[in-house]
Amino acid sequence: MPLPAVVGHASGVRHPLARHPHEDRPLRIGMLAPIAWRVPPRHYGPWERVVSLLTEGLVAAGADVTLYATQDALTSARLSAVVPAPYEETPGMDVKVWEGLHLAHAFGDAARVDVLHNHADFLPLMFASLVTTPTITTIHGFSGAAILPAYTAYADRLAFVSISDADRSPALPYVATVYHGIDLGEFTYRAAPDDPPYLAFLGRLHPDKGAADAIRVACAAGLPLKLAGIIHDRAYFDREIEPQLGGDITYLGSVGPPERDRLLGGAAALLHLIHFDEPFGLSVLEAMACGTPVIAYGRGSMRELIDDGVSGFVVPDEAAAVIAVHALDGLDRAAVRARAETFSVARMVDGYLRVYRQLILGRVSS
Repeated sequence: MPLPAVVGHASGVRHPLARHPHEDRPLRIGMLAPIAWRVPPRHYGPWERVVSLLTEGLVAAGADVTLYATQDALTSARLSAVVPAPYEETPGMDVKVWEGLHLAHAFGDAARVDVLHNHADFLPLMFASLVTTPTITTIHGFSGAAILPAYTAYADRLAFVSISDADRSPALPYVATVYHGIDLGEFTYRAAPDDPPYLAFLGRLHPDKGAADAIRVACAAGLPLKLAGIIHDRAYFDREIEPQLGGDITYLGSVGPPERDRLLGGAAALLHLIHFDEPFGLSVLEAMACGTPVIAYGRGSMRELIDDGVSGFVVPDEAAAVIAVHALDGLDRAAVRARAETFSVARMVDGYLRVYRQLILGRVSS
């Protein structure tokens, strides 16, 4: 699929690092998205959400961006796509076939861009090793130790970015940690929660995310709980969640942006009682952007996101989470919002533009 000619001039660049370091023109970036969900996602799709926010932020900065995603993607960048629809939204779609076509298409265009930015996990690394265009891979998290060899095999040739310091593997070199940013305009600041108050859970319905813990904490604290998210483990949902529904425990399903804003903004707190070392946690920032504090177990990146005692509480167990619920009145929701504002799209864009420049100039170091 041929691309239109690159247009624009460096005079339109609004961020100094969005200009090519050697030529008077905007930086040309190829943004490689996963194809599980649409960019931006209709409801669920955290990696796709980050890709969308970064892509739109780079375009606003004056970079020349080509987005490789599914054909239904919505973007102000140049969309180049061969995959008709996301596989998670298309029953019967052969994932391997379309992932292969997607990657072959993007890397076939590698010579047209200055940098390829991979957000599609480890499979693109094999393609990236076959082209000369600098490739940066954002590691959105490891699904397990078994996939680490796919990264270490190319560690001496490709560049990796972590999304939190907590998610760095000692087996890999990294050029930077770049925190995700959120669009603060999508979230309505609320100086006070709804009355009567309730607690919220937003995430995959899976043992890792601690929805059952949230139910127990809410019941012990004497507050209603509203849960939202996709059912990622049906057996867990049927066993631990569904029998508790009714009365003060409500399941809303997977919610889109407007419903998410209402759910998070009206809550007294978001319960994020995770049972894994979470690489980041967009819902944590999204809640804080509404002024809603977060109560989380101290796993993974949580201490990098939550200012303990200011924007929420980092706790060791359920008993401490219940105590934290009763201490929520001591938090200033304006300060919670201010913490979220430090994780802006502009900060994320600046971080990645610095990485791109390092790659083009050949000055990368772990």
